[in-house]
Amino acid sequence: MLFNSFPFVLLVLITAFFYYRKMLLNYQRQILIISSCIFYAYGQPLLLALLLFSASINSIASYYVYFETNNFRKKLYATVGVVFNLLVLMYFKYIGLFVSIIDSFTNVGGIGELFVLIPLPIGISFYTFQGISLVVDLYRNNGEDSINTWHVEKKFSKHFIDTVFFISFFPQLVAGPIVKAYQFYPQIKHKYFKDIEFEKSVKLLIVGYFFKMVVADNLKDQTFWMTYPYFENLSSLNLMALLFGYSMQIFADFAGYSLIAIGIAKLYGYNLSRNFCFPYIAKSFSEFWTRWHISLSTWLKEYLYIPLGGNRKGNMKTYVNLMLVMAFGGLWHGAALSYVVWGLYHGSLLAVERFVQKNIIKIKNPMFDYLKIIFVFSVVTIGWLLFKLPNFDQVILYVKAFFENSSLSINKLSLLLIACYSMPIVIYHLSYLSYQRTGKNYLNNNLVYSVMFFLIVTNSGSSGEFIYFQF
Repeated sequence: MLFNSFPFVLLVLITAFFYYRKMLLNYQRQILIISSCIFYAYGQPLLLALLLFSASINSIASYYVYFETNNFRKKLYATVGVVFNLLVLMYFKYIGLFVSIIDSFTNVGGIGELFVLIPLPIGISFYTFQGISLVVDLYRNNGEDSINTWHVEKKFSKHFIDTVFFISFFPQLVAGPIVKAYQFYPQIKHKYFKDIEFEKSVKLLIVGYFFKMVVADNLKDQTFWMTYPYFENLSSLNLMALLFGYSMQIFADFAGYSLIAIGIAKLYGYNLSRNFCFPYIAKSFSEFWTRWHISLSTWLKEYLYIPLGGNRKGNMKTYVNLMLVMAFGGLWHGAALSYVVWGLYHGSLLAVERFVQKNIIKIKNPMFDYLKIIFVFSVVTIGWLLFKLPNFDQVILYVKAFFENSSLSINKLSLLLIACYSMPIVIYHLSYLSYQRTGKNYLNNNLVYSVMFFLIVTNSGSSGEFIYFQF
C-alpha cells in the first residue's frame, strides 16, 4: 500500500476516527495494530504471519531478558533473540545469494534458482533491526539509565501487545525510520485529540509528499534511462546529468518517505526520530553519515561499531571497524555485490578521511568549506551508481560509456527536466546554509507550503514505489 494512494489515505483517516474515540481510549494500541496488519497484508497477505511471528518471538525473548535475574540465562535469552532476528533476515534476504555462491563452487546448478522464488518481505530489514534493538536495549539497561521511564509490563499479555505495536507500527514499518526501543516504549500511553501537533504534522506531510510525488516521481522517469542497455547510447554529459538526477531522486524519495512517516506518526501522538538533516551540505564523509539515513547510521554505531571497539583500540583497529560496519551496512541494503562494494567504498572514504584529518593541518576558510561540500557531494553521488545498477558489471559499463561517449549528441530536453526537478532539492539545502548564517528560514512560510501543495495536485509524476521498499 503506497503512501500516495487513496487506500492509504482512507486507512489513516478511518484509523484516526476510531483511535480518538473516547470509548475506545483503552484500545488505541490494538487499533493501530489492526491498521498496521491491514497495511502490511494489503500487498503481501501471507507474509503478515512472518511479521506477527517475529513480533511474538521478540516479545518472549525481551520479556525474559528483562525479568530474568540469572545473568547466564539473561544473556542466553538475549542471544536467542538477536540470533533469531538475524536468521530471519538472512534466510529471506540472503539465502539465494549464499546458495548461488555454493552453486558456483560445486557446479551442482539449479539449487539457487529455487530460492529466488522465496519472496522478500517488505520492511524485513527494518523490523528485524527493531527487534534486535528491543532485546539489546533491555539486556544492556534493564529499565535503567537511558530508558528510566520505560517499565516493561509485568503481565506478559500487556508486554506482548506493546511489542507487536512497536514492531508493526505502520507509518515506519516498511522503510523506517528505524525506531529504537528505548525511544519508542516510553511514548506508549493514552493519546488525546487535543494534543495533536496539527501544524507540524501537516507541514511534514506537505514537504514529504512534495519530495516524493513532484521531485522523485518526475526524476524517476528521467533516471530510467540509466538502466542497461539504454545508457550505452547516451552522451557523457547526459550520463553525468542522470547520475546527478538520481542523487537528487534517491534523497527526495527516501527523505520524502521519512517525513511522511514522521508526520503520520504525529497524528497518532508518536514522535519518530529525524532521518535526514540536509545531507548534501556535509563538509566531510563522517558528517554525511550524521545527516543521511540517521536512524540506520546511529543503529550501526550503537549496536555494531561501538561493540566492535569503535575507535578505542588504536588507529588500525578503527579503520578495520569502519570497513566492517560499512560493508555490513551495504549488505543490509541488498544481497548483491554492488551493495557490498558501496559499503566498502564508504568505509574506505571514512578511513582515509580519518587518517587525513589526523595527519594534515586543517584549513579554516569559508570558501574552502564550499569546496569540501562540492567534493563530498560529488563523491557520494558517484557511489549512488552502485544503487541504481545492482549488477556490478553494468556499473563498469556505465563508467566506460561515460568516458567513451563524449562525442555523442546531447539530449537537451533531458538535461532541462533533470535540472528543473532537481532544483527544489538544491534550494532546500542552500536555504539551510543561509539559515546557518542569518538565522532566518525563508522557506518556512505559508506561501511556500501552498505552492508545494499546489504542485502536488497539478504536477505529480507517475506513481511508483519508494526506492527503499526493496530493502
